[in-house]
Amino acid sequence: MKVLVKEKIADSGVNLLRENFDVDLGLEMSDEELGDAIANYDAILIRSATKLTAELIERADNLKVIGRAGTGVDNVDITAATRRGIIVANAPESNSVAAAEHTLALMLALFRNVPQAHGTLMEGRWDRAKFKGAELYGKTLGVVGFGRIGQLVAKRAQSFEMDVVAFDKFVSAERFRELGVEGVGSVEELLSQVDVVTLHVPKTPETIDLIDADAIAAMKDGGRVVNCARGELVDLDALLAGLESGKIGGAALDVFPSEPFTEHPIFARPEVVVTPHLGASTAEAQDRAGVVTAEQVTAALTGGVVTNAVNIAAVRPEEMEALAPFVPLCEKLGRLAQGLGEGPVERITAEFRGRIASHDTRLLGIAVLAGVLSGHTEEPVNLVNAPQMAEERGIELTETKDTGTGDFTELVTVRLGSGEDAVEVSGTGVGPRNEPYLVSVWGESFYLPFADHLAIFRYADRPGMIGRVGTIFGEQGVNIVSAAVGAQADGERAVMALTTDAPVKEETIGRILELDGFSIGRSVDL
Repeated sequence: MKVLVKEKIADSGVNLLRENFDVDLGLEMSDEELGDAIANYDAILIRSATKLTAELIERADNLKVIGRAGTGVDNVDITAATRRGIIVANAPESNSVAAAEHTLALMLALFRNVPQAHGTLMEGRWDRAKFKGAELYGKTLGVVGFGRIGQLVAKRAQSFEMDVVAFDKFVSAERFRELGVEGVGSVEELLSQVDVVTLHVPKTPETIDLIDADAIAAMKDGGRVVNCARGELVDLDALLAGLESGKIGGAALDVFPSEPFTEHPIFARPEVVVTPHLGASTAEAQDRAGVVTAEQVTAALTGGVVTNAVNIAAVRPEEMEALAPFVPLCEKLGRLAQGLGEGPVERITAEFRGRIASHDTRLLGIAVLAGVLSGHTEEPVNLVNAPQMAEERGIELTETKDTGTGDFTELVTVRLGSGEDAVEVSGTGVGPRNEPYLVSVWGESFYLPFADHLAIFRYADRPGMIGRVGTIFGEQGVNIVSAAVGAQADGERAVMALTTDAPVKEETIGRILELDGFSIGRSVDL
């Protein structure tokens, strides 16, 4: 596979990619050259300068993954990538510490007039009396957006003995309490009680101009604004008016609506501190972003689980650690259930039992969808586009969860419905690596490791039936790797599952179904 590293990343990240792929460095490649060449690559790594538009993505015939070495993905058309089944992965944690530290650095510089004092002293003036500052101690900090960076900022602010108030509609009251932070119900409520507000939310239609004239009017007199997140979050003209009126006591900005950005009256204000988008600009963060993104691209191209994909159901890292080993199992169960069924799939139920049921199982449900649809869609299906493809086809997925345990610590059951017919298969993970095992088909239980090729039969439970199957397989040159049988207690019906080292031909299945007592036979390749 071929990978294009379009922008500069750490050498260690490039070397990691070269261990597995053919890597081209396109650091000097123009936009036109990229458009001509992108169809040749399975993956592309970028930073913030390269714009991957819908038009460009449409030309990327072989592209499977876009790696963004950093947090924001504003320069990637996520909708176009998702439609094409292209994974978009970033490195959201790579610059968290750097961004949090820079936020505190700007806050301290703002409160203590550090850059202004530095500038006058460098000019030969000792203006000590002019730059009396204020302390962070005892002040109230408002954090809008309480994700990883917001929490790191809060923790560091607490070391200055600041009181911290935060707003994030996706963070529970219990989590706020754990971190010693007061959670509030709205941005307006937060602004009315803080001495300084710092922003840590993404750019969305709802957050553009989050700090506008109305927000400034809701702030305490003399309140300060710090923005190291996205330039579009602050209406600079409204902020300038607030500074000029004295409503705002100062502002510290690292990001701007368009960059480079050097022309605005706000730069002339003495109570403003600015830096040219330095939040992630540390050697450690840059190296970390390159390596993490290279790891994500490698996982995407080698069948691993991409933990930082932005267009796959968002799962917290601690959840991902528990769920990732079960993604292959769910995909295999989906493929097997589809292969055993007849007619179009109308409804799918994914049931999760045991320890995994205590987690957010959306990713596993998507893996089931991907398995069911695999090989039956015009475009390749994966964890990115499976929900969209299912919706387009009117297929409904229902998830059920039960933390109670039966014979297995974890159990996944997939049911496919078509009209009045239904197919049910179950599996579990075995051993330290949670190797996928098939434990039930059509309601009959057994214990069989998954393989690429399976043959499943339902038959009357009579002596010699297994031998008849083995004989025909031998005559057809099919090598059986493993076998398992599940039978009803009354002995009337049984299910036989076989794994083989090659696909089983329909002709072979047909010969077995001609035998007395065999009612259903399927060959399924996973």
